[in-house]
Amino acid sequence: MSLEIKEHNQSKRVKVIKLEEQDLDKTIFPFKKHSITSLEYKPFSRFSLAKSLDEVFENKLGRSLINVLNDRNTGTVIIEPEINNKKFDKDFLVKLSTGLAYLVGNPNFDSMTGKYYARFYVKHEDKSDSYLRKAYMNMDLHTDGSYVKEKTDWLLMSKIEEKNAQGGETAMLHLDDWEHCKELFDDPVGKDDFIWGSPKSKNIDYKVEHPVFTSDKEGRAQISYIDQFPEPKNMKQGIFLQKLSDSLEESNNKIITKLPVGSSIVANNYFWLHGRRPFKENKDLSRELLRIRGSFFIN
Repeated sequence: MSLEIKEHNQSKRVKVIKLEEQDLDKTIFPFKKHSITSLEYKPFSRFSLAKSLDEVFENKLGRSLINVLNDRNTGTVIIEPEINNKKFDKDFLVKLSTGLAYLVGNPNFDSMTGKYYARFYVKHEDKSDSYLRKAYMNMDLHTDGSYVKEKTDWLLMSKIEEKNAQGGETAMLHLDDWEHCKELFDDPVGKDDFIWGSPKSKNIDYKVEHPVFTSDKEGRAQISYIDQFPEPKNMKQGIFLQKLSDSLEESNNKIITKLPVGSSIVANNYFWLHGRRPFKENKDLSRELLRIRGSFFIN
């Protein structure tokens, strides 16, 4: 077992864990016990799978993930499995993502797909009603779960497959590195209740109200925001959101990085924002992603 945590080459806040092939080989047998269908229909099987993953790494992987995600100075970890061998197929990556998520907490029900995870493509042509699949638009910095009632403490995104893709880099920003955080956090409008809706593809038939900014136990800024979903009640809310959006996108402290195929990024959803750069146009473009988001375990 060789679990090593390193710093990302662009930021000390982002940790990187590489999972070597010799260790992943040890997960193949216990993973085979669980089909994708059984994982979808039997929630307890996901815990069993996660435990078998953690045991390969001497029960250090889950603890390391939780420590990083709950540390305000870090809060994001990128998992890079060594998967050049064909034995590590798409189903294996779904199972690995599931195991990682269930070492961190309980995933939310994803209404978009009706499962504990969402799996979707970004392609050249798209007729969806949200930015999620718009390959040639910049996906502005945001957090997840702004339009649902469930707590969304963390987010996991895995790159399952990628073909003919140029561009599409991941963008990230830690609130404490954002130049305008104090200014916007101190603005009383950011503490007002905003209405948050969602497009039809999300399959959410309600709206929620909450502020953009809240405080953690130490009084530090936390954010719940995505540019497409707030419905301003008045001029001051509309102007505040425009200022917020502009200052986030203009930040010089964003981390722009390209994630390897098979990798997963797990981030604290309260003080990290994420987005995606546009792809270079290509009619054969295809990227498959998997998303899981949820709440931390209570104990």
